[in-house]
Amino acid sequence: MGEDKRELPPIPDRLPAAVVDAHTHLDACGAVTAADVTAMVDRAERAGVARVVTVADDLAAARWAVDASTWDPRVFAAVALHPTRTKDFGDAEKSEVERLAAAERVVAVGETGLDHYWDYSPHDAQEDAFRWHIDLAKRLGKTLMIHDRDAHEDVLRILDEEGAPDTVVFHCFSGDERIARRCLEKGYVLSFAGTVTFKNARALHEAARLAPAGQYLAETDAPFLTPHPFRGRPNEPYCTAYTVRHLAALRGEAVHEVADAVRTTAERVYHLPGA
Repeated sequence: MGEDKRELPPIPDRLPAAVVDAHTHLDACGAVTAADVTAMVDRAERAGVARVVTVADDLAAARWAVDASTWDPRVFAAVALHPTRTKDFGDAEKSEVERLAAAERVVAVGETGLDHYWDYSPHDAQEDAFRWHIDLAKRLGKTLMIHDRDAHEDVLRILDEEGAPDTVVFHCFSGDERIARRCLEKGYVLSFAGTVTFKNARALHEAARLAPAGQYLAETDAPFLTPHPFRGRPNEPYCTAYTVRHLAALRGEAVHEVADAVRTTAERVYHLPGA
Protein backbone atom coordinates (compact mmCIF):
# COMPACT_ATOMS: atom_id res chain seq x y z
CA MET A 1 0.00 0.00 0.00
CA GLY A 2 1.16 3.58 -0.71
CA GLU A 3 1.71 6.26 1.90
CA ASP A 4 -1.28 8.13 3.29
CA LYS A 5 -1.11 11.67 1.94
CA ARG A 6 -3.24 12.83 4.89
CA GLU A 7 -0.64 11.81 7.44
CA LEU A 8 1.97 14.14 8.81
CA PRO A 9 5.58 13.34 7.90
CA PRO A 10 7.68 11.64 10.58
CA ILE A 11 9.36 13.91 13.10
CA PRO A 12 13.03 14.02 12.07
CA ASP A 13 16.01 13.63 14.33
CA ARG A 14 16.71 16.66 16.46
CA LEU A 15 18.89 19.30 14.82
CA PRO A 16 22.33 19.85 16.38
CA ALA A 17 21.38 23.46 17.19
CA ALA A 18 17.98 25.02 17.87
CA VAL A 19 16.20 26.96 15.10
CA VAL A 20 13.13 29.16 14.67
CA ASP A 21 10.27 28.49 12.25
CA ALA A 22 10.16 32.03 10.87
CA HIS A 23 6.66 31.75 9.37
CA THR A 24 3.88 29.29 10.10
CA HIS A 25 0.11 29.25 10.53
CA LEU A 26 -0.66 27.26 13.67
CA ASP A 27 -4.41 27.82 13.32
CA ALA A 28 -4.44 26.50 9.75
CA CYS A 29 -2.45 23.50 11.01
CA GLY A 30 -5.43 22.69 13.22
CA ALA A 31 -4.54 24.37 16.51
CA VAL A 32 -7.52 25.89 18.32
CA THR A 33 -6.80 25.82 22.03
CA ALA A 34 -3.77 26.54 24.18
CA ALA A 35 -3.31 22.79 24.60
CA ASP A 36 -3.27 22.35 20.81
CA VAL A 37 -0.60 25.03 20.47
CA THR A 38 1.56 23.50 23.18
CA ALA A 39 1.29 20.04 21.61
CA MET A 40 2.30 21.44 18.22
CA VAL A 41 5.33 23.31 19.51
CA ASP A 42 6.29 20.31 21.66
CA ARG A 43 6.51 18.28 18.44
CA ALA A 44 8.56 21.06 16.88
CA GLU A 45 10.96 21.17 19.81
CA ARG A 46 11.56 17.42 19.48
CA ALA A 47 13.06 18.21 16.06
CA GLY A 48 15.07 21.16 17.35
CA VAL A 49 12.60 23.87 16.29
CA ALA A 50 12.53 25.78 19.56
CA ARG A 51 10.34 28.77 18.64
CA VAL A 52 7.77 29.68 15.99
CA VAL A 53 6.20 32.79 14.51
CA THR A 54 2.53 32.17 13.77
CA VAL A 55 1.16 34.43 11.06
CA ALA A 56 -2.30 35.81 10.38
CA ASP A 57 -3.88 36.48 7.02
CA ASP A 58 -7.27 37.88 8.08
CA LEU A 59 -8.67 39.64 11.13
CA ALA A 60 -10.02 36.52 12.82
CA ALA A 61 -6.65 34.81 12.40
CA ALA A 62 -4.91 37.94 13.66
CA ARG A 63 -6.93 37.95 16.88
CA TRP A 64 -6.19 34.26 17.36
CA ALA A 65 -2.46 34.65 16.64
CA VAL A 66 -2.12 37.43 19.20
CA ASP A 67 -3.88 35.29 21.78
CA ALA A 68 -1.83 32.20 20.88
CA SER A 69 1.41 34.13 21.35
CA THR A 70 0.49 34.53 25.03
CA TRP A 71 -0.30 30.83 25.57
CA ASP A 72 3.22 29.47 25.17
CA PRO A 73 6.55 31.29 25.55
CA ARG A 74 7.85 29.60 22.40
CA VAL A 75 5.21 31.27 20.21
CA PHE A 76 5.32 34.74 18.67
CA ALA A 77 2.96 36.34 16.15
CA ALA A 78 2.85 38.43 12.99
CA VAL A 79 -0.23 40.43 12.03
CA ALA A 80 -1.47 41.97 8.77
CA LEU A 81 -4.19 41.56 6.19
CA HIS A 82 -3.07 39.19 3.43
CA PRO A 83 -3.03 40.88 -0.01
CA THR A 84 -5.68 38.51 -1.33
CA ARG A 85 -8.04 39.82 1.38
CA THR A 86 -7.61 43.54 0.79
CA LYS A 87 -10.64 44.11 -1.43
CA ASP A 88 -12.47 45.60 1.55
CA PHE A 89 -9.89 47.26 3.79
CA GLY A 90 -11.43 50.32 5.37
CA ASP A 91 -10.78 52.44 8.43
CA ALA A 92 -12.29 49.92 10.85
CA GLU A 93 -10.10 47.09 9.55
CA LYS A 94 -7.00 49.28 9.60
CA SER A 95 -7.69 50.34 13.16
CA GLU A 96 -7.97 46.74 14.32
CA VAL A 97 -4.84 45.60 12.47
CA GLU A 98 -2.90 48.47 14.01
CA ARG A 99 -4.17 47.66 17.50
CA LEU A 100 -3.28 43.98 17.15
CA ALA A 101 0.09 44.61 15.50
CA ALA A 102 1.13 46.78 18.45
CA ALA A 103 0.82 43.85 20.88
CA GLU A 104 4.01 43.02 22.74
CA ARG A 105 4.51 39.52 21.31
CA VAL A 106 3.75 40.54 17.71
CA VAL A 107 7.19 40.61 16.12
CA ALA A 108 6.31 41.61 12.55
CA VAL A 109 3.74 43.32 10.38
CA GLY A 110 2.82 40.64 7.88
CA GLU A 111 2.18 38.94 5.77
CA THR A 112 1.56 41.85 3.44
CA GLY A 113 2.58 42.57 -0.11
CA LEU A 114 1.23 41.65 -3.53
CA ASP A 115 -0.28 38.52 -5.04
CA HIS A 116 -0.64 38.54 -8.82
CA TYR A 117 -1.44 34.83 -8.99
CA TRP A 118 -4.91 34.90 -7.42
CA ASP A 119 -7.54 37.44 -8.45
CA TYR A 120 -9.40 37.76 -5.14
CA SER A 121 -8.40 41.42 -4.70
CA PRO A 122 -7.77 44.08 -7.37
CA HIS A 123 -4.15 45.08 -7.80
CA ASP A 124 -4.81 48.70 -6.84
CA ALA A 125 -6.44 47.62 -3.57
CA GLN A 126 -3.47 45.36 -2.84
CA GLU A 127 -1.01 48.17 -3.53
CA ASP A 128 -2.88 50.62 -1.31
CA ALA A 129 -2.95 48.10 1.54
CA PHE A 130 0.72 47.24 1.04
CA ARG A 131 1.71 50.89 1.28
CA TRP A 132 -0.35 51.26 4.45
CA HIS A 133 1.28 48.20 6.05
CA ILE A 134 4.75 49.52 5.15
CA ASP A 135 3.93 52.73 6.98
CA LEU A 136 2.53 50.79 9.93
CA ALA A 137 5.71 48.73 10.26
CA LYS A 138 7.78 51.90 10.30
CA ARG A 139 5.53 53.59 12.85
CA LEU A 140 5.64 50.56 15.14
CA GLY A 141 9.33 49.89 14.60
CA LYS A 142 8.62 46.29 13.61
CA THR A 143 9.87 44.04 10.84
CA LEU A 144 7.89 43.98 7.58
CA MET A 145 7.02 40.44 6.43
CA ILE A 146 6.45 40.32 2.66
CA HIS A 147 4.13 38.08 0.65
CA ASP A 148 5.30 38.22 -2.98
CA ARG A 149 3.66 35.94 -5.48
CA ASP A 150 4.34 36.62 -9.16
CA ALA A 151 4.87 40.29 -8.28
CA HIS A 152 8.61 40.73 -7.71
CA GLU A 153 9.08 43.93 -9.70
CA ASP A 154 6.05 45.68 -8.24
CA VAL A 155 6.94 44.69 -4.67
CA LEU A 156 10.47 46.05 -5.05
CA ARG A 157 9.20 49.21 -6.73
CA ILE A 158 6.73 49.98 -3.94
CA LEU A 159 9.35 49.35 -1.26
CA ASP A 160 11.59 51.86 -3.03
CA GLU A 161 8.79 54.39 -3.44
CA GLU A 162 7.61 54.19 0.15
CA GLY A 163 11.00 53.70 1.78
CA ALA A 164 11.40 50.27 3.35
CA PRO A 165 11.37 49.74 7.11
CA ASP A 166 14.68 48.94 8.79
CA THR A 167 14.07 45.19 8.45
CA VAL A 168 12.25 43.45 5.59
CA VAL A 169 11.72 39.68 5.32
CA PHE A 170 10.64 38.07 2.05
CA HIS A 171 8.53 35.20 3.36
CA CYS A 172 8.70 32.04 1.23
CA PHE A 173 11.14 33.69 -1.12
CA SER A 174 10.23 32.68 -4.67
CA GLY A 175 12.54 34.73 -6.86
CA ASP A 176 15.54 33.67 -8.89
CA GLU A 177 19.19 34.60 -8.43
CA ARG A 178 18.68 38.00 -10.07
CA ILE A 179 15.83 38.97 -7.72
CA ALA A 180 17.75 37.53 -4.77
CA ARG A 181 20.75 39.74 -5.57
CA ARG A 182 18.56 42.83 -5.72
CA CYS A 183 16.92 41.99 -2.39
CA LEU A 184 20.21 41.19 -0.69
CA GLU A 185 21.80 44.41 -1.95
CA LYS A 186 18.97 46.29 -0.22
CA GLY A 187 19.66 44.44 3.02
CA TYR A 188 16.45 42.41 2.86
CA VAL A 189 16.23 38.94 4.42
CA LEU A 190 15.16 35.90 2.38
CA SER A 191 13.09 33.26 4.16
CA PHE A 192 13.18 29.81 2.55
CA ALA A 193 10.27 27.40 2.87
CA GLY A 194 9.88 23.77 1.81
CA THR A 195 9.89 24.85 -1.84
CA VAL A 196 13.70 25.14 -1.65
CA THR A 197 13.84 21.35 -1.20
CA PHE A 198 11.93 20.63 -4.41
CA LYS A 199 14.16 19.02 -7.04
CA ASN A 200 12.90 21.21 -9.90
CA ALA A 201 13.39 24.52 -8.01
CA ARG A 202 16.80 25.20 -9.52
CA ALA A 203 16.50 29.00 -9.54
CA LEU A 204 15.53 28.91 -5.88
CA HIS A 205 18.50 26.66 -5.12
CA GLU A 206 20.79 29.31 -6.59
CA ALA A 207 19.15 32.03 -4.50
CA ALA A 208 19.64 29.95 -1.35
CA ARG A 209 23.33 29.51 -2.12
CA LEU A 210 23.72 33.23 -2.69
CA ALA A 211 22.28 34.53 0.60
CA PRO A 212 24.97 35.20 3.21
CA ALA A 213 24.60 34.30 6.87
CA GLY A 214 22.50 37.01 8.46
CA GLN A 215 20.25 37.39 5.43
CA TYR A 216 18.38 34.10 5.29
CA LEU A 217 15.80 32.29 7.41
CA ALA A 218 14.01 28.94 7.35
CA GLU A 219 10.25 28.56 7.61
CA THR A 220 7.47 26.09 6.94
CA ASP A 221 4.47 28.23 5.91
CA ALA A 222 2.65 25.24 7.43
CA PRO A 223 0.29 23.62 6.71
CA PHE A 224 1.43 24.35 3.14
CA LEU A 225 4.64 23.62 1.18
CA THR A 226 5.75 20.47 2.96
CA PRO A 227 9.41 19.71 2.20
CA HIS A 228 10.62 16.92 -0.08
CA PRO A 229 10.22 13.94 0.12
CA PHE A 230 6.85 14.55 1.80
CA ARG A 231 5.47 17.07 -0.71
CA GLY A 232 1.67 17.00 -0.73
CA ARG A 233 1.34 15.84 2.87
CA PRO A 234 0.33 18.16 5.75
CA ASN A 235 3.04 20.38 7.17
CA GLU A 236 3.88 21.46 10.73
CA PRO A 237 6.63 23.60 12.29
CA TYR A 238 8.83 20.59 13.07
CA CYS A 239 9.35 20.18 9.32
CA THR A 240 11.59 23.27 9.42
CA ALA A 241 14.28 20.74 10.35
CA TYR A 242 14.01 19.08 6.93
CA THR A 243 14.45 22.45 5.20
CA VAL A 244 17.43 23.40 7.37
CA ARG A 245 19.21 20.16 6.47
CA HIS A 246 18.47 20.70 2.79
CA LEU A 247 19.77 24.27 2.95
CA ALA A 248 22.98 22.96 4.49
CA ALA A 249 23.40 20.47 1.65
CA LEU A 250 22.70 23.12 -0.99
CA ARG A 251 25.17 25.53 0.56
CA GLY A 252 27.85 22.92 1.26
CA GLU A 253 27.84 23.81 4.95
CA ALA A 254 27.49 21.86 8.17
CA VAL A 255 23.96 21.53 9.50
CA HIS A 256 24.89 23.15 12.80
CA GLU A 257 26.27 26.20 10.92
CA VAL A 258 23.02 26.70 9.01
CA ALA A 259 20.95 26.08 12.13
CA ASP A 260 22.96 28.68 14.03
CA ALA A 261 22.63 31.13 11.15
CA VAL A 262 18.85 30.87 10.82
CA ARG A 263 18.35 31.06 14.58
CA THR A 264 20.54 34.11 15.14
CA THR A 265 19.01 35.86 12.14
CA ALA A 266 15.50 35.18 13.44
CA GLU A 267 16.50 36.49 16.86
CA ARG A 268 17.80 39.67 15.26
CA VAL A 269 15.01 40.42 12.79
CA TYR A 270 12.19 39.54 15.19
CA HIS A 271 13.92 40.87 18.33
CA LEU A 272 13.53 37.49 20.03
CA PRO A 273 15.25 36.76 23.32
CA GLY A 274 18.19 34.38 23.00
CA ALA A 275 17.40 30.71 23.52
